[in-house]
Amino acid sequence: MSFSLAELMVCAASDVFKGDGEVLATGIGLLPRLAASVAMRSSNPDLMMTDSQSFMLSAPNPVSGASSHAGQANENWMGFARIFDNVWSGARHALVGPSQIDCFGQTNISALGGTYAAPKVQLLGVRGFPGNSISHANSFFVPKHSKRVFVEGECDVVCSIGYNPDRLPKGYQLSDIDIRRVITDLCVMDFQGPNFQPRIISLHPGVSEQEVRDNTGFELAAIAGLGETAHPSAEQLAIIAELDPKNLRGKQLKDNPPGIRERAQEQKA
Repeated sequence: MSFSLAELMVCAASDVFKGDGEVLATGIGLLPRLAASVAMRSSNPDLMMTDSQSFMLSAPNPVSGASSHAGQANENWMGFARIFDNVWSGARHALVGPSQIDCFGQTNISALGGTYAAPKVQLLGVRGFPGNSISHANSFFVPKHSKRVFVEGECDVVCSIGYNPDRLPKGYQLSDIDIRRVITDLCVMDFQGPNFQPRIISLHPGVSEQEVRDNTGFELAAIAGLGETAHPSAEQLAIIAELDPKNLRGKQLKDNPPGIRERAQEQKA
């Protein structure tokens, strides 16, 4: 059964919501939202999602092919104030795409290079990242695994709390921080190594452990018996095709290669 890298990443990301139960899933971006939708339709039917406006849904909206929200499966009203209540209660799991991630799991979506007063590149600002990082579970989605994202040292601007004892808010412990998974185009990682060190937990088909390490700006641990990321099931691929009939997922990654890639050494041979 063939599948694309985008589909592999969506299904790997959908696994982050497995076992969450009744929490609000927030996927920022087309592929993260599709991942949450696949989880809601398969591994975690108790998952909650909104229409990104004001309604809670009993079934996820398509990410392509629909010109309006007419006919969506509205279950309840969920205005902005209720979103904040949900965030602060901890009943939320966000899947987001930071511009930088460091060895502590701290992230940056605010600015790159230069100084705080005069950055080289101005991005979004910290947005809701500080509060999210101390209130509920978070996972990260990285379309291009590189040292530009997984940076050496700390992020240029620290927008969210990670496993850095020097930056913990008063009254918090490292165990209070809940970074679940990091899904990239090369592998799946978490921060459950020794002393919350980042570690590789699976490699995408055709990717070597050394390739991941060469593209990461900090040291990585790895689980014993490191294996391959699970392939999408026929059920998952059918759900993806139904929710994204125009294949917008294929435009989110450069060239969107096959999910099973040849190893570099095999290509050279």
